[in-house]
Amino acid sequence: MAEAARTQPGRSGLSLVLSAWHDPAARIFNIDLLTVLIAILLPWSTTGVVIAAALWIAALVPTIEPRALLRSLLRPVSVLPIAMFALALAGTLWSEASWSARLYAVGPTVKLLVLPLLFYHFERSPRGAWVFIAFLASCALLMLGSWLVAFDPDLSLKPYFSRGPYAPASGIVVKNYIAQSQEFVLCALALAYPVLTLLRTNRIWLAAVVAAIALSFLANMMFVVISRTALVTMPVMLAIFALLHLRWRTAVAALCAVALLAAVVWNISPQLRATVSKFFTDYRLTAIQNDESGIGSRLLYWQRSLQFFAAAPVIGHGTGSTRGLFEQAAIGEVGARAIIVANPHNQTLNVAVQWGAVGVAVLYAMWLVHLLLFRGEGLAAWIGLLVVVQNIFTSLFNSHLFDFSEGWIYVLGVGVAGGMVLGARREAATRAPGQP
Repeated sequence: MAEAARTQPGRSGLSLVLSAWHDPAARIFNIDLLTVLIAILLPWSTTGVVIAAALWIAALVPTIEPRALLRSLLRPVSVLPIAMFALALAGTLWSEASWSARLYAVGPTVKLLVLPLLFYHFERSPRGAWVFIAFLASCALLMLGSWLVAFDPDLSLKPYFSRGPYAPASGIVVKNYIAQSQEFVLCALALAYPVLTLLRTNRIWLAAVVAAIALSFLANMMFVVISRTALVTMPVMLAIFALLHLRWRTAVAALCAVALLAAVVWNISPQLRATVSKFFTDYRLTAIQNDESGIGSRLLYWQRSLQFFAAAPVIGHGTGSTRGLFEQAAIGEVGARAIIVANPHNQTLNVAVQWGAVGVAVLYAMWLVHLLLFRGEGLAAWIGLLVVVQNIFTSLFNSHLFDFSEGWIYVLGVGVAGGMVLGARREAATRAPGQP
């Protein structure tokens, strides 16, 4: 079937779609289209992604070759996401939370089960790049909408999708500024690799166009809205790109140029200065005045989560236990210290509280094997590496692997890029000696 997916180049896309009942190549093509649909919907809709993902799985099942799937599932890159889900499911057995809370807490790990299926499918499909192009185009459209909403917040689509009270926010078309910043940073830095490749092949004009698209994402974040998480992690990701893909002299020059540009933007962007200043004002609000704030409240969550972890360091308190623990800790407290949350806003602590050191070991092992998967050159390897690095560093301040948008970015990005890398390695390994 993998060979069938790469044959019949003369057939139109529409004919492939319509012939899916009896044509293996058409079935593969339709699965690719559904993956593209997920990528398009991800920056905009949660419900749409869930529906498209369900359709994707339904379309995938008839194309599965059991032995090939089993071989794929036995790889560490597939075993560890499954292990994270299995641990969350097993953790319901020793949790003291209500069963509704336990099962609800299992939910964020379910999407990790899609990762092995994406590895399997895109190892055989030649259309993984379509998914990345679709995500980039969708984010570019969102970026244009963000500029419009920055001038007129009433143009936002949030009033039509919000389930609760709506407060207009400048530059936010749908969802929230954290998810939007995550998407824009990812697109901007992913484009650095094709820009470099185009420059090295003297395609200057095309490189300028791609660079302009990347800079437009960065400009939106600098002058419209940016999350503090993105602001902290973006320099790390830029440094990784420079170290991996530039000669050391070029890397030093590029980093100096970025620092100079950052200084210029700092002086002309009130939005950037306001975002940075909140790091300090938030801390004082919580530490001195005991008022809720972004950074200050997180420090309280982390402190208490470490105490919860110390009380059950091996297997944790069980799935869905976090909220109950914060409720007990809030008894007799006031202000920020009385806030009750079900998420400590740190991926490691989120896992540690519920599943202890065992859960943290599974989480870190998964991140590590996914990082190692993307060693080497190529756009797919760079995108996959970028997605993993972004998730690791942004998860210092949020539980992004378990959040909807950021978690699906990880699943889709790592799954598609990983399948492409695995497919390329398999073809290289089976290529006859001396064959170009």
